[in-house]
Amino acid sequence: MYSIHQLLYFLFIMIKLFITDIDGVWTDGGMYYTEEGDEYKKFNTADSAGILFLKILKIKTAVISGENSQAVAKRTEKLKIDEVYLGVSNKVRIASKLLKKYKLKWHEIAYIGDDINDILLLRKAGLSACPSSAEDYIKREVDWVLTKKGGEGVFREFVQKYLKENNRLEFVINQYLENQQK
Repeated sequence: MYSIHQLLYFLFIMIKLFITDIDGVWTDGGMYYTEEGDEYKKFNTADSAGILFLKILKIKTAVISGENSQAVAKRTEKLKIDEVYLGVSNKVRIASKLLKKYKLKWHEIAYIGDDINDILLLRKAGLSACPSSAEDYIKREVDWVLTKKGGEGVFREFVQKYLKENNRLEFVINQYLENQQK
């Protein structure tokens, strides 16, 4: 059951920017290194559909990650994510800059994160979520604890849940199908 606050949110507030962490959300949080020191990360391709759905609706996306990883830079470049900030120690400061750049209010952003360095941004976001694999102290901070773990397509689940709750998921799917038939 939803609280009055959540019901009003769904009825009157439209998210205009989705911000996501990467490690522990788009990945399982593991870091793989070769003997030469090259780093590898495993991404779940299901998350790219979340980006696609947001692009159809012209909702901006941003990545704010504490890690400075070439693998993340390559993945976000391939998906044409609007804003990418890597090696960030203060995520709220970067999000504040994005709010100014796009002339948004805190209630117009959604954020998904999974760890202690995400708490302050989770608290400020209009809609917040975490993977089921997040620690309990993170789960207490968010609006939605999602069913998937980090690295299992949880970003897509976040986007789809938002769209479904706002009766926009079928619209997005139909828009995608129409674009494919052109």
